[in-house]
Amino acid sequence: MPSLRQIQYFLTVADLGGFTPAAGALHVAQSALSRQIGQLEDELGFLLFDREPRGVRLTPAGAIYRERVASIPATLTAAADEGSQLSRGEAGVLRLLHSSTVPVSSLMPDLDRFMRDCPGARIDLDRASSEDQVTEIANGHADIGIVRLPVLRRDARVRFVELAAERLCAALPVDHPLAGRKRIAIARFRREPFVSAVYRERGGLARVVLDLCLKRGFVPAAARIVSPKTSMLNLVAAGRGVAIVPARMASVGIDGVVFVPISDEDARSVCALVLPVEPTVLAQAFVRAVTAG
Repeated sequence: MPSLRQIQYFLTVADLGGFTPAAGALHVAQSALSRQIGQLEDELGFLLFDREPRGVRLTPAGAIYRERVASIPATLTAAADEGSQLSRGEAGVLRLLHSSTVPVSSLMPDLDRFMRDCPGARIDLDRASSEDQVTEIANGHADIGIVRLPVLRRDARVRFVELAAERLCAALPVDHPLAGRKRIAIARFRREPFVSAVYRERGGLARVVLDLCLKRGFVPAAARIVSPKTSMLNLVAAGRGVAIVPARMASVGIDGVVFVPISDEDARSVCALVLPVEPTVLAQAFVRAVTAG
């Protein structure tokens, strides 16, 4: 079986058209180079070059051989690099989950930063509730998740890394009487129908919104159609009610919906990364990418 060195020597001679320039490029003695090419020809059983006074010329068999082996050095180098990245945990697939109130569009800067840091990695992205993320990650079915606190389900096999607090805003139909305001207090929604499902048994944004309203002396009135997912913005656009959402959800860009900041100082929501107690190297890299932003 020809060695990688012999193939590299052969390709260099073929590219430069002679033993003398190839020996200089390879930093080997011309006699050693000629001997290696001769041994390769003996092993293959046919001549690769016609030797001429002013250099060499590929034989028809040599031209076919060159065509077939030209990509071998680069392929082997790429395979070695990929294997090295995998052995260091810098390549592979990161199984990432996210809450419906953390839209993918808002994650792109973090995803791009992670991909730059780990060029050999791929991301398998899926959406799941905060509670389901805890279960999936604890059972090894996902590597890391992005949840919105509070998370009611806990598991000793996972831990949380809190991120910065995020301001909340009101999602209103474009023709809503309050849509033109620069800021709105939560108390103004006392008699408004909420299209988001808000009840104490849920964690995440639903719990945050309910607690904010209860502090102001009212329970959010449910619209006739409610949804705990991003589809609630479609209900807002259809004029079925209002919602209080994280500011980042404005990046979803639903036609017919206006986002107005909430003026109350405590109108904030906190996201967190959820990951195993012993995370993968890729999961750790993702934590660094997110917290660096």
